[in-house]
Amino acid sequence: MGKLSMTSVPTVHTSPYSIHIGISYVPNIAILSNVKALQTNLNKFGPVFIHEPDDIMFPLSSDEKKVVMHCEARGNPPPTYRWFINGTEMDSEADYRYSLIDGNLVIMNASETVDHGKYQCRAGNSFGTVLSRDALLQFAYVGAFSPKARGGVSVREGQGVVLMCTPPPHSPEIIYSWVFNEFPSFVAEDSRRFISQDTGNLYISKVQPSDVGSYICLVKNPVTNARVLSPPTPLTLKTDGVMGEYEPKIEVHFSPSVLAPKGVTVRLECFALGNPVPTITWRKINGNIPKKARLRKSQAVLEIPNIQLEDSGIYECKAENPRGGTAFKGHLQVYTLPQWVRMINDTQMDSGEKLQWECKAMGRPRPTYRWLRNGLPLTSQGRLELHNGEMTIHKVQPMDSGMYQCVAENKYGSIYSNPLNLNLNLKRSGFLFVCDSHRAGIDFCVLSYRIILLRNNTLKIVNSSRADEGNYVCRAENQLGSAEMTAMLWVKEAMRVALSPSRVEVTVGESVVLSCRATHDTSLDVAFQWFFNQKPINFHHDGGHFESIQTSSTVDLMIRSILLKHAGKYGCRAQTSADTVFAEAELLVRGPPGPPGVVIVEEITETTATLSWTRGLDNHSPISTYNLQARSPFSLGWQTVKTDPETVTGDMESAMAVELNPWVEYEFRVVASNAIGTGDPSAPSRGVRTKEAVPSVAPVNVSGGNGRRHELVISWEPVSEEFQNGEGFGYIVAFRANGTRGWKEKMVTSADSTMYKYRDETFPPLTPFEVKVGVYNNKGDGPFSKVVIIHSAEGEPRELPIDVRAYSISSSEIRVTWKPPNPGPGKPRRYEVSFWKDSEQEESGSKQQTVRNETSMILTGLEGNSAYLVTVKGFNSIGHGPPSAAVTAKTRKSPNNLMWIQEGNNVSLSWDPVKAKANESDVIGYMVLLKQEGRAHNQVTRTINPSTILSLPEGGTYVIEVRALSEGGEGAVSSQLRLVTSSGEPLSTHRHMTSVITFSWTACFLCAVILFPVLN
Repeated sequence: MGKLSMTSVPTVHTSPYSIHIGISYVPNIAILSNVKALQTNLNKFGPVFIHEPDDIMFPLSSDEKKVVMHCEARGNPPPTYRWFINGTEMDSEADYRYSLIDGNLVIMNASETVDHGKYQCRAGNSFGTVLSRDALLQFAYVGAFSPKARGGVSVREGQGVVLMCTPPPHSPEIIYSWVFNEFPSFVAEDSRRFISQDTGNLYISKVQPSDVGSYICLVKNPVTNARVLSPPTPLTLKTDGVMGEYEPKIEVHFSPSVLAPKGVTVRLECFALGNPVPTITWRKINGNIPKKARLRKSQAVLEIPNIQLEDSGIYECKAENPRGGTAFKGHLQVYTLPQWVRMINDTQMDSGEKLQWECKAMGRPRPTYRWLRNGLPLTSQGRLELHNGEMTIHKVQPMDSGMYQCVAENKYGSIYSNPLNLNLNLKRSGFLFVCDSHRAGIDFCVLSYRIILLRNNTLKIVNSSRADEGNYVCRAENQLGSAEMTAMLWVKEAMRVALSPSRVEVTVGESVVLSCRATHDTSLDVAFQWFFNQKPINFHHDGGHFESIQTSSTVDLMIRSILLKHAGKYGCRAQTSADTVFAEAELLVRGPPGPPGVVIVEEITETTATLSWTRGLDNHSPISTYNLQARSPFSLGWQTVKTDPETVTGDMESAMAVELNPWVEYEFRVVASNAIGTGDPSAPSRGVRTKEAVPSVAPVNVSGGNGRRHELVISWEPVSEEFQNGEGFGYIVAFRANGTRGWKEKMVTSADSTMYKYRDETFPPLTPFEVKVGVYNNKGDGPFSKVVIIHSAEGEPRELPIDVRAYSISSSEIRVTWKPPNPGPGKPRRYEVSFWKDSEQEESGSKQQTVRNETSMILTGLEGNSAYLVTVKGFNSIGHGPPSAAVTAKTRKSPNNLMWIQEGNNVSLSWDPVKAKANESDVIGYMVLLKQEGRAHNQVTRTINPSTILSLPEGGTYVIEVRALSEGGEGAVSSQLRLVTSSGEPLSTHRHMTSVITFSWTACFLCAVILFPVLN
């Protein structure tokens, strides 16, 4: 069956469809001779929402302070939009922060105090107005705790205690945890300790000495992930006795009346203080606890996932210990938001008729109803009656036209029906169809079983054929006049589309081709369009995965390197000017599994953690195994852990992680695998700490030695915090003299210690000792290391070096030699040489040390022609030995009264002859050094006379030095001469003189040369 559209002339339809020639009347319509003008009016319609605003939780800490509330409606004419907050219309012109973009509301610099509330979008055109559902805008944040110091809490051992969190302002609900002493040492929950996610408080049913410390409440916003720490609350023990046993007292419990929406997970808390620690049990009055329910946190929490109406009832938790018991009961009620069970459609009718619409929804509590017309509420009055979801309008009038909506609501929410358009026809007094077909002699349409005039003035032609082709004229008349329109009908062969394959399975990374072939009337052109899950495929923004290849009547869709997201329904739409045909094919993509659901730590011991999770998507390939992974502050990222059972199969949703380290905080995650590969991991679990245990790892690399006289030094490599297994960790150092019985044990309380020193003046140096180092914590003593032999300290050197000698090798250097002291306790490892002028005190002198245990040293930087006293002493890590007797050495002389004459490129030098003293070697000549700055090569001139002539080969800066030579070596250097010359220019003649001790000089500042002396 087909319908003849009035949107274009001519209009083409295909056989064997029924044909509708229809016209809708609008009040006060003008007489139209132009068919297209009439058709334009017929295609107009009221607004219908495509996208209504959604609830938004906006983080206040977001860098982009912009909130966008989406609203989009279709309609002809295009709708205009208005927005309301808490029922009040918003004025985008009055507040610069608000702007409308294509119906969307944009709020800049969003503020929780001003912008929090319920938002509605109203879309309207000339046909009417519709109102969107409510959208709640909330802001996610967490404030800071009060900085005021918190008072300490003091209780007796065995007594119960509640530590208050008093959280800061926040939105939405936050996650609570507690830190013990310092971050990130978290309080581990067990049968004795419980953290309420309702109150945030920490409950300890029976306080033990290990609980003494500082407690910090940590809150986390699940939307922003922001964390805030409270000031610490000290917990101490009273010294006036231990608390005796007492019966349980329930300190935290669920509400007497719990309301929960259908489908969510409900957590009921119950925890009691008592001594001994109470046991918690649960039951449902007059029924059984649902099988899907789980007990968490040592049975302190009853968790019911995906709650349904049948899970409602009275639940009881009971706390018992040997001293007695107590119970609490509460009523769990499940509610549901309204849901439509009966919908209504647009209506077109004549004026004066009776309109009756009924909408019906289900919900708990039962919904109530209200009606809107053009976005405004309706009440029963006059011709309008409203009763329990039913709306009746007697004798509808043109004023009743518009857009209607039904709203069903209960105390937990509301739903809005699709907009309903009431369109009225003016009452007709005459109606005539004129048919100009190929059947000769027929002027008017003859109604029959095949040609039918419908109630809404639509002409329906059943089993149409080419004989029905021709012009059809529809004429309408009433008291205001008449109007007519003409439609032309062509009958074509129906188009058929085949999409193959209709269902295909592929693996991630493979490629596939879907072929769409159309069989159609050859006189018509066909156009194709591909869809993915009802949406047109954008071939320019698909990352190169899609390609369309078309011939005249066939189009192929190639999908390359398929990903999991490409699974779904692919549609091919073929369209001609006569009809449109749509065919779909389903593509299933096999791939690695999706991430498992939330990982929950059910139970924690010293070395095990029982984990549970929910099954993720298998992506069309059954999950074969699960892999459990853990992360701690001591691991390099995520590590696979051993499990019980050893292999966790794909049908399991719980397993135990084993061989964990005690007293270590872990996070856990689960990874699923199938035949295709390994999927993405689940989100990490909440961090939990394993329970304390006796240490199991002994220190390694136990050694020692050195130290001062009569000391035994013992060192070891500290045990990592990962293996300390609990609080109060320390070391036990045990030792005894070799060959004796009975161990001496000393406690080292610092976990970071690496050394212990024992002093006893009764044992001689290098006494051998048997040594071992053990570990302990609050749970008990752990193992000892292997026994090693360590000798007591040998002490500082006690003998002085012998045969110490010193002699001058130049005017600034003295060589010192010696022999090691006689063997004895305190062998020197290095030596220290002290030296000072004979005219000075030893304290004012200098000291130099050997790098190792060398027995010679050259003292440098000394003054020429000066006598020095020298001593040598040995030392080691313990201390210094006695110095040797002082020996004397005198440095050599240097040339004096250096004079020069500069003539052209030549420099004539002269100086006073150096005369040796009685205890010095005779002077046998002099060495003159000429070096040019910036050049590695030096020019050396030797002469037996106290004068020489040097040639300066080119321009530059030159330095000249003179030394005396003897059989013992070089003497001290003279003062330096620095000459700056310019190449190619004649040099004037100058005479200069300088002295090592006192000198005067004249510098002639010419552009050609500058001469000046430089002292060492």
